[in-house]
Amino acid sequence: MAETILRTERLILRPWHMEDAQALYEYARDPRVGPIAGWPVHTGVDNSREIIRDILSKEETYAVVLKRDSRPIGSIGLISSEKDGWTLETGGGEIGYWIGVPFWGRGLIPEAVRELMRHGFEDLGLKTLWCGYYEGNDRSRRVQEKCGFLYHHTEHGRLCPLMHETRITHFSCITKEQWHQNISGGRR
Repeated sequence: MAETILRTERLILRPWHMEDAQALYEYARDPRVGPIAGWPVHTGVDNSREIIRDILSKEETYAVVLKRDSRPIGSIGLISSEKDGWTLETGGGEIGYWIGVPFWGRGLIPEAVRELMRHGFEDLGLKTLWCGYYEGNDRSRRVQEKCGFLYHHTEHGRLCPLMHETRITHFSCITKEQWHQNISGGRR
């Protein structure tokens, strides 16, 4: 099967490679990135290599790379959640994302999310996309709002497994029809 590579105006979304471990560690070691997204800071390049092998090498998970550079600056992916009832096989998926601190506030993650939405709805035929964010992660909430996701519900005491704690989690979603209305109305 060929590697899926997605392109936007400023970004390339491509599969992660083991050679990306140093770049991943550079941004994933910052305590402002992982913990608020639900994962611990990376402890070294070897830890980042393990994360690439065990987590980031999954299908529909992409390194976020600036077109002018070949180094990953973040990650984005489509995730299935059988527990929550959305799976790629049944027409639903969750988008998860993060970006390194030096790239915050530049609109890069909304650009990547919009492309993954297009890919999910047009290429994969999904019917609904979900996003979640933990209480206090206002940057993630704003990304979802900019991309047309609508608040759906809040869960108190939801397990954040990688951090071994429970958190308040807010969920938003968008249907393929809502997405079509947004892009036809110029909101892209």
